[in-house]
This record gives sequence, C-alpha cells and structure tokens, in this order.
Amino acid sequence: MPKFAANLSFLFTDLPFHDRFKQAAAAGFQGVEYLFPYDWPAHDVAEWLKAADVEQVLFNLPPGDWAAGERGLACLPHRQGEFVEGVELALDYAMLLDCERVHCMAGLRPGQVPEVELEATYIANLQFAADRFATIGATVMIEPINSHIDMPGYWLDDIDKALRLIESIDRSNVKLQLDLYHAQIIQGDLARTIEENIQHIGHVQIADNPGRHEPGTGEIHYPFIFALLDRLAYAGWVGCEYKPLTTTEAGLGWMTK
Repeated sequence: MPKFAANLSFLFTDLPFHDRFKQAAAAGFQGVEYLFPYDWPAHDVAEWLKAADVEQVLFNLPPGDWAAGERGLACLPHRQGEFVEGVELALDYAMLLDCERVHCMAGLRPGQVPEVELEATYIANLQFAADRFATIGATVMIEPINSHIDMPGYWLDDIDKALRLIESIDRSNVKLQLDLYHAQIIQGDLARTIEENIQHIGHVQIADNPGRHEPGTGEIHYPFIFALLDRLAYAGWVGCEYKPLTTTEAGLGWMTK
C-alpha cells in the first residue's frame, strides 16, 4: 500500500495549523504536505513536525500574491527576480524542514504574451530552481492543473505538455506531480497515464471526482489505482489533497480499508 501524506491545507482544518500535525499522525498519516509554510517561522514548523513524528513531504514555492489571485510565477516574463527570491526562500525552508520535494506553480497565462516566450521563461526558471534544489538533494515538481473547473487560465493545464517540458528542462531532479483529480478532469485514462509515465512521476495526489472529496465519493476507483502503484513499485508518497465531504475523521474509512 502506498505511503499517505495528509495535506494540512485541506484536512483537519477545524484545528489551528500547528495542531494539525499531531492530529494527522493520530489518524495514521506518516507524512504531511500543505500549500505554503511561509506564514510561520521554519523553526516552529520543524518543531511541530518533530513533536508529531511525521515527515515533511512537500510544499509549494511562493506563488506571487495568492490572495490577489496569482497562482505561481514560473511562466511569467519580467517576474524572474521575484521567482529567484522565492526559490531561495523555499530552499531555506526545505533545508530546515528536511523536505525532499517542492512544487513549482506555473502561473496564470498573461494576456498578449507569445506562447514561445512563456515557455522559454518557464524552462529557464525551472532549470534555475532545479539546480538550486539539487544542492540539497531535493526534487522540483511540476503539476498539470485543470483550467476547466478549478484554476481558469492556468498555463500548465495539460499532462502531455508537462511531460514535454520535463524533457526540455533536462534536469534529473524535475519530476511530474500527478494529481489524479486534475488528471481525471484533464484527460482521464488514469491507469494508462500512470503506467506509461511512472518513470517521470515523483509525487501523486488524490481526490475523487466530481467534488474533489475523499476517495470513494466519486467516479475514480482508487483501490485499483493503489494496487497499480504497488504493482509498478511506486516508492513515493500519495498526498491526500481533498475536501472532506463532512469532517476529515468521518471520511477516513477509505484509508483504513
């Protein structure tokens, strides 16, 4: 069975952030992930991880002004300086939290900028980030996110495009973050997508569809998916990035099964 990490930006949200670590451990999770750690001092987060005895699995690079609707900087020309600052901040956190994976959000497609310029900016930024995180043995993830429902205008909204970009970036520590909820909306055919690209997959995230709730509430047959990951000897983490239908605890039956 895969290793499951609780996404603390989605699960146990009835508790203050610092209390979610121990609650995740009590529920059986061995690792945690979340969107961003930057609102808290890294040393504090490290203490919460230690006290709960859970592993820091993943977090995102700074995305720009999240509250204003920005969703990453990597494809945006003329924001490279801010992107570099974000990489250095995330690198500091990753070192202190002993985190081996970070997700680099691509950003929303800006108007009237040629696609070739967006792609060149993205590739150069990912190469820079990969080289910096290679110094601590960490991997940079890129994730296709559906632009149909959840993130209109997101630039990296296609799995084949992400795989092509990984080849162009040409860094061994750049991998695909495959969120199966987004993948189901983007193209479906999840089992074949996993089988054909397992060598590129560095992190998996789950939620059912429709609704983005816990496994077992929608159309994705997760017992089959988990068995497939085992058969393919996937050794990475599976991040639980879903919105509980009621409470987190009430919806954990899928995991105890």
